[in-house]
Amino acid sequence: MLAKHVIPPHLQACRDVHRETFAALMDLYEHNFMRLKKLLPDLDCVEQSSVSSVAGCLDLHFSVLEQSKYTSLIALSYCFNRETGKVMEPNLVIRVYHDVAMAEVLSGELHHGQLKLKNLPETAIAERWQLNRFLYKWLGFCLHIGHVFDSKSSSSGLNRQINQILSSKISSY
Repeated sequence: MLAKHVIPPHLQACRDVHRETFAALMDLYEHNFMRLKKLLPDLDCVEQSSVSSVAGCLDLHFSVLEQSKYTSLIALSYCFNRETGKVMEPNLVIRVYHDVAMAEVLSGELHHGQLKLKNLPETAIAERWQLNRFLYKWLGFCLHIGHVFDSKSSSSGLNRQINQILSSKISSY
Protein backbone atom coordinates (compact mmCIF):
# COMPACT_ATOMS: atom_id res chain seq x y z
CA MET A 1 0.00 0.00 0.00
CA LEU A 2 1.35 3.40 -0.95
CA ALA A 3 1.55 6.04 1.71
CA LYS A 4 -0.57 9.11 1.08
CA HIS A 5 1.40 12.22 0.44
CA VAL A 6 0.46 15.86 0.16
CA ILE A 7 1.24 17.55 -3.14
CA PRO A 8 2.66 21.02 -2.49
CA PRO A 9 0.52 23.85 -3.91
CA HIS A 10 3.20 24.86 -6.46
CA LEU A 11 2.93 21.38 -8.02
CA GLN A 12 -0.84 21.33 -8.25
CA ALA A 13 -2.18 22.06 -11.73
CA CYS A 14 -5.16 24.17 -12.64
CA ARG A 15 -5.77 25.85 -9.31
CA ASP A 16 -6.60 29.26 -10.81
CA VAL A 17 -8.73 28.19 -13.79
CA HIS A 18 -12.09 26.48 -14.17
CA ARG A 19 -12.01 22.79 -15.03
CA GLU A 20 -12.70 21.61 -18.53
CA THR A 21 -12.19 25.00 -20.16
CA PHE A 22 -9.72 25.80 -22.91
CA ALA A 23 -7.60 27.83 -20.46
CA ALA A 24 -7.52 24.93 -17.99
CA LEU A 25 -6.52 22.56 -20.78
CA MET A 26 -3.60 24.78 -21.81
CA ASP A 27 -2.52 25.01 -18.15
CA LEU A 28 -2.66 21.22 -17.91
CA TYR A 29 -0.56 20.85 -21.10
CA GLU A 30 2.12 23.05 -19.50
CA HIS A 31 2.12 21.06 -16.26
CA ASN A 32 2.27 17.79 -18.19
CA PHE A 33 5.29 19.09 -20.10
CA MET A 34 7.07 19.95 -16.84
CA ARG A 35 6.43 16.50 -15.42
CA LEU A 36 7.44 14.78 -18.66
CA LYS A 37 10.73 16.72 -18.57
CA LYS A 38 11.39 15.24 -15.11
CA LEU A 39 10.59 11.75 -16.37
CA LEU A 40 12.52 12.26 -19.64
CA PRO A 41 15.18 14.85 -18.81
CA ASP A 42 16.81 14.66 -22.23
CA LEU A 43 14.36 13.35 -24.80
CA ASP A 44 16.96 13.54 -27.59
CA CYS A 45 19.33 11.18 -25.77
CA VAL A 46 16.86 8.50 -24.69
CA GLU A 47 16.72 5.30 -26.72
CA GLN A 48 13.88 5.09 -29.28
CA SER A 49 12.28 2.48 -27.01
CA SER A 50 13.12 2.30 -23.32
CA VAL A 51 11.83 0.70 -20.17
CA SER A 52 12.07 2.24 -16.71
CA SER A 53 12.13 -0.35 -13.93
CA VAL A 54 11.50 0.28 -10.26
CA ALA A 55 11.64 -2.63 -7.81
CA GLY A 56 8.17 -3.82 -6.80
CA CYS A 57 6.40 -1.71 -9.44
CA LEU A 58 5.23 -2.15 -13.01
CA ASP A 59 7.77 -1.35 -15.72
CA LEU A 60 7.06 1.86 -17.59
CA HIS A 61 7.44 1.60 -21.37
CA PHE A 62 8.38 4.57 -23.53
CA SER A 63 8.89 4.89 -27.28
CA VAL A 64 9.48 7.70 -29.74
CA LEU A 65 7.01 7.49 -32.62
CA GLU A 66 8.07 10.68 -34.45
CA GLN A 67 10.56 13.42 -33.81
CA SER A 68 11.09 16.80 -35.43
CA LYS A 69 12.71 20.09 -34.51
CA TYR A 70 9.71 21.47 -32.62
CA THR A 71 7.66 18.41 -31.68
CA SER A 72 7.94 14.78 -30.66
CA LEU A 73 5.28 12.11 -30.71
CA ILE A 74 5.80 9.58 -27.93
CA ALA A 75 4.00 6.59 -26.44
CA LEU A 76 3.94 5.86 -22.71
CA SER A 77 2.37 2.77 -21.16
CA TYR A 78 2.49 -0.17 -18.84
CA CYS A 79 2.58 -3.66 -20.34
CA PHE A 80 0.26 -6.26 -18.83
CA ASN A 81 0.56 -10.01 -19.46
CA ARG A 82 -2.91 -11.40 -19.98
CA GLU A 83 -4.17 -14.79 -21.15
CA THR A 84 -4.73 -13.28 -24.60
CA GLY A 85 -1.17 -11.91 -24.74
CA LYS A 86 0.52 -8.66 -23.83
CA VAL A 87 -1.68 -5.61 -23.46
CA MET A 88 -0.36 -2.04 -23.40
CA GLU A 89 -2.38 0.22 -21.13
CA PRO A 90 -3.01 3.13 -20.81
CA ASN A 91 -1.10 3.30 -24.09
CA LEU A 92 -1.03 7.08 -24.21
CA VAL A 93 0.15 8.80 -27.38
CA ILE A 94 1.49 12.22 -26.43
CA ARG A 95 2.51 15.15 -28.64
CA VAL A 96 5.33 17.12 -27.00
CA TYR A 97 5.65 20.71 -28.21
CA HIS A 98 9.25 21.66 -27.36
CA ASP A 99 9.03 25.27 -28.56
CA VAL A 100 6.03 26.21 -26.38
CA ALA A 101 6.75 23.76 -23.52
CA MET A 102 3.49 21.81 -23.69
CA ALA A 103 2.52 18.14 -23.84
CA GLU A 104 -0.87 16.98 -25.09
CA VAL A 105 -2.34 13.48 -24.93
CA LEU A 106 -3.73 12.62 -28.36
CA SER A 107 -5.13 9.18 -27.57
CA GLY A 108 -5.28 6.60 -24.84
CA GLU A 109 -7.10 3.68 -23.27
CA LEU A 110 -8.38 4.01 -19.73
CA HIS A 111 -10.41 1.84 -17.37
CA HIS A 112 -8.93 -1.46 -18.58
CA GLY A 113 -9.62 -0.67 -22.21
CA GLN A 114 -13.26 0.26 -21.56
CA LEU A 115 -12.63 3.88 -22.51
CA LYS A 116 -10.70 4.30 -25.76
CA LEU A 117 -10.20 7.89 -26.82
CA LYS A 118 -8.68 8.51 -30.27
CA ASN A 119 -8.96 11.13 -33.00
CA LEU A 120 -10.74 13.58 -30.73
CA PRO A 121 -12.13 16.69 -32.42
CA GLU A 122 -10.77 20.03 -31.22
CA THR A 123 -14.14 20.76 -29.63
CA ALA A 124 -13.97 17.70 -27.33
CA ILE A 125 -12.63 19.71 -24.39
CA ALA A 126 -14.09 17.42 -21.69
CA GLU A 127 -12.51 14.29 -23.22
CA ARG A 128 -9.17 16.05 -23.75
CA TRP A 129 -9.34 17.25 -20.15
CA GLN A 130 -9.98 13.68 -18.95
CA LEU A 131 -7.01 12.21 -20.84
CA ASN A 132 -4.62 15.00 -19.91
CA ARG A 133 -5.69 15.07 -16.27
CA PHE A 134 -5.03 11.33 -16.17
CA LEU A 135 -1.54 11.92 -17.62
CA TYR A 136 -0.88 14.63 -15.04
CA LYS A 137 -1.78 12.35 -12.13
CA TRP A 138 -0.05 9.31 -13.62
CA LEU A 139 3.20 11.21 -14.25
CA GLY A 140 3.11 12.41 -10.64
CA PHE A 141 2.74 8.83 -9.45
CA CYS A 142 5.50 7.54 -11.77
CA LEU A 143 7.89 10.24 -10.56
CA HIS A 144 6.94 9.64 -6.93
CA ILE A 145 7.86 5.94 -7.10
CA GLY A 146 11.13 6.67 -8.91
CA HIS A 147 10.59 6.15 -12.63
CA VAL A 148 12.91 8.11 -14.92
CA PHE A 149 14.32 7.57 -18.40
CA ASP A 150 18.00 8.43 -18.47
CA SER A 151 20.22 8.94 -21.47
CA LYS A 152 21.33 6.05 -23.68
CA SER A 153 24.19 5.24 -21.33
CA SER A 154 21.87 4.28 -18.45
CA SER A 155 18.26 3.84 -19.49
CA SER A 156 17.13 1.27 -16.92
CA GLY A 157 16.19 1.80 -13.30
CA LEU A 158 18.73 -0.82 -12.20
CA ASN A 159 21.55 0.96 -14.05
CA ARG A 160 20.45 4.25 -12.46
CA GLN A 161 20.48 2.72 -8.97
CA ILE A 162 23.91 1.15 -9.56
CA ASN A 163 25.28 4.49 -10.84
CA GLN A 164 23.88 6.30 -7.79
CA ILE A 165 25.48 3.77 -5.43
CA LEU A 166 28.81 3.97 -7.27
CA SER A 167 28.71 7.78 -7.30
CA SER A 168 28.08 7.95 -3.57
CA LYS A 169 30.90 5.48 -2.86
CA ILE A 170 33.37 7.40 -5.07
CA SER A 171 32.46 10.76 -3.54
CA SER A 172 33.01 9.38 -0.02
CA TYR A 173 36.70 8.70 -0.73
